[in-house]
Amino acid sequence: MYQNVFITRTSSFFPNEVVTNDRMEDFLGRIGGRPSRVKNIILRQNGITGRYYALDTNQRITHTNAQMAASAINALFKSPQEKEEVQLLACGTSSPDQNLPSQASMVHGEAFSHPLEIYSLAGVCLTGLAAMKTAYMSVCMGNTDNAVVSMSELVSPSLLSKFFEEEYRREQEVSDHPAIAFEKDFLRYMLSDGSAALYLSNEPEKGALNLQIEFIHMKSFANRQPACMYMWAEAMPDGSLKSWKEFDSRDVAERSVWCIKQNVKILNEYITRYFVDVIEEALNLFEVDTNEVTYVIPHISSMYFYNKLDEEFRSRGIDLPTSKWFTNLTWVGNVGSVAPFSALDELLRTKPLKSGDKILVVVPESGRFSFGATLLRVI
Repeated sequence: MYQNVFITRTSSFFPNEVVTNDRMEDFLGRIGGRPSRVKNIILRQNGITGRYYALDTNQRITHTNAQMAASAINALFKSPQEKEEVQLLACGTSSPDQNLPSQASMVHGEAFSHPLEIYSLAGVCLTGLAAMKTAYMSVCMGNTDNAVVSMSELVSPSLLSKFFEEEYRREQEVSDHPAIAFEKDFLRYMLSDGSAALYLSNEPEKGALNLQIEFIHMKSFANRQPACMYMWAEAMPDGSLKSWKEFDSRDVAERSVWCIKQNVKILNEYITRYFVDVIEEALNLFEVDTNEVTYVIPHISSMYFYNKLDEEFRSRGIDLPTSKWFTNLTWVGNVGSVAPFSALDELLRTKPLKSGDKILVVVPESGRFSFGATLLRVI
């Protein structure tokens, strides 16, 4: 017998102080000792004015990924005794502190003092929603009565200038105008660190604002397109990825194989179209009346895509106007899997909501084009 599932508590955590645009390279460093040529162009396009780094200006890490996840989880509870009732933990991230042990193992060790069931979800921006769906299915099927979901990203250390210096030195040997490739450099001025957490239960919490999960719908288009965003690999002319395991140690450094990259051409061509395909499919499949949707939380990597998403909705006759949209992208940065849920937490804290209001959360992932949507009803 299926059970209703409710989000009874939300939280978010951002490390240290907000970093404004003029201070970014104080934390990330300057490649080759020079300010980036693309920084101001990218910032004008993405519209981001602030972000958070788990770094100090000496490029030392101040918070691990697992510690940030634990901080968001701890904020869900009023006492240690409440945490001891948690039965399942599902964690999503694209930037774990290590490959092994798993993210959920590390977060479990940081945040809880009792044994529980754990799941780690890997991916890019959609991994947070995937973790939420894992927890949702457990509670819905009666496997557990409750679950905690965490989403966390620690990407700033992988953007530090020191990791690009070998490639820059090689470029200097062959060019009078050395520069790091655009697909590597532009992401340095978009991404942010932070975490969010949700508490899911088969019962609403008395005296609190609760969200009933109406559905979670997800779909991948990896069968149609090559990888768009990738890390620890290089894209080959045929679209396949060459793993870091196939490079020697010198190539890994000189070609910045380890760093995160994105094919902007493929991104622009497909991301919005596939994204709205999945949103439209979810609206039809679950018979959603868009007039009843109070808020839309769209995860967008950059304000560049804000108008593009709106235009695609309009072209298909999908009545989800920007007057209903809520995003905190411009003041917290693109926090990947955390972004839609930190926005949800902020929405619940700052906007008036009443019973029956509906919140549609939509999430794209450009790794190899995966998308998802969830509808939440205030009770």
